Amino acid sequence: MAPGVARGPTPYWRLPLGGPALLLLLIPVAAAQEPPGATCSQNTNKTCEECLKNVSCLWCNTNKACLDYPVTNILPPASLCKLSSARWGVCWVNFEALIITMSVVGGALLLGIAICCCCCCRRKRSRQPDRSEEKAMREREERRIRQEERRAEMKTRHDEIRKKYGLFKEENPYARFENN
Repeated sequence: MAPGVARGPTPYWRLPLGGPALLLLLIPVAAAQEPPGATCSQNTNKTCEECLKNVSCLWCNTNKACLDYPVTNILPPASLCKLSSARWGVCWVNFEALIITMSVVGGALLLGIAICCCCCCRRKRSRQPDRSEEKAMREREERRIRQEERRAEMKTRHDEIRKKYGLFKEENPYARFENN
């Protein structure tokens, strides 16, 4: 980097608060997976925790059933289990709460990104007039200095011409009338 060149702040990236929370939720789930051969229906009428050890299982709280997660659908259909009683990943979060939470977090992230982009664009736009304003002020000051130099040159030139022709300005032009 060349000396004297200003550098902006270096970006500091970190996971939002939801990132570590999501990681903490998924670590126990991933660590306690059952072997792929185990089916979800074996865990029916057992506990939610035992059912959700297998990531491909869905726990329905209303009928205490452990079901295979319908991978063809994003959300389990209401005929399989209502969203308010469906559990996946962890037992203490139902699908409705999960959907609402993820929507709010996603919306907040998108809003935050949009605000950051707007602020960055506005900051770039506001910097440009400052530079041009500085340049205009510098040029104005240079013009004023040149004008003063020209005035001083013209004054000396006019004084030389007056002196040459005897028209030199007196300090007090009425002084010659006072003696009479």
